[in-house]
Amino acid sequence: MAALLLRQTALATDLTVTVDGEELPGEAFVQDGCTYVPLVQLLEAMGGWETAWDQEARAAVSQTGLFALTVPAEGQQLLADGYAFDAGASSLVCFDRTYVPLRPVANLLGAQVEFVDWDTPVAVRTSGGEADYTEEDLYWLSRIISAESRGESLLGQLAVGNVVLNRVASSQYPDTIKEVVFDDKDAIQFEPVANGTVYGEPTEQSVLAARLVLNGTSVVDDCMFFFNPSLSEGRWIVENCTYYRTIGCHQFYRQQVQPYQTDT
Repeated sequence: MAALLLRQTALATDLTVTVDGEELPGEAFVQDGCTYVPLVQLLEAMGGWETAWDQEARAAVSQTGLFALTVPAEGQQLLADGYAFDAGASSLVCFDRTYVPLRPVANLLGAQVEFVDWDTPVAVRTSGGEADYTEEDLYWLSRIISAESRGESLLGQLAVGNVVLNRVASSQYPDTIKEVVFDDKDAIQFEPVANGTVYGEPTEQSVLAARLVLNGTSVVDDCMFFFNPSLSEGRWIVENCTYYRTIGCHQFYRQQVQPYQTDT
């Protein structure tokens, strides 16, 4: 068994993983604080994926209608349509089977992961259907992502897209992506709207990031704020919100109690 092999070199703990209530076939385990699952079994359980092994590249390559996923053997970065996505932990190859860190891969695929305790199965919940969004949604989301985070990694661009959609879901902000992008209730919320760069043609990576976010990919949980500390003090955000994580040049924050107001 894969976990038995791993125990010879590092501590590993077996656990049960379910996908939409059904137990995931194959062995899952925790190593160095990261939950690993067999890639093929995870993709099959989520549905719609076809996976093959590229011997020359030493990578598992999976295809779906949304994007192509490439998982290099023992690499920390996955590739979505060729764009690097930092999974935070390396994939593993044991007995000719590719194992991947569960949470980042599930999140990239639009699923959510819930861990309660070691005696309870780790639950993966998929969206359960096709995403419901319009061409206008994709148009404006890809443009604000591109304008706000051009040059950032795919992970960083996904995070910016998540912030926009989290605002759409909040009762404190407008109900559509376009309205959130151009929201000026307290002040213009996004600098690219003020300087006009939001109207520029988005990069291919930004379009991919927008499509993934609209299909459920989430990398910054419920964060609704971000800023670049090299360009702004972000004083109100720092004083009134909870820091979540830094990705590239942006810091991301969760909301606390008060509604957002821009610095004066």
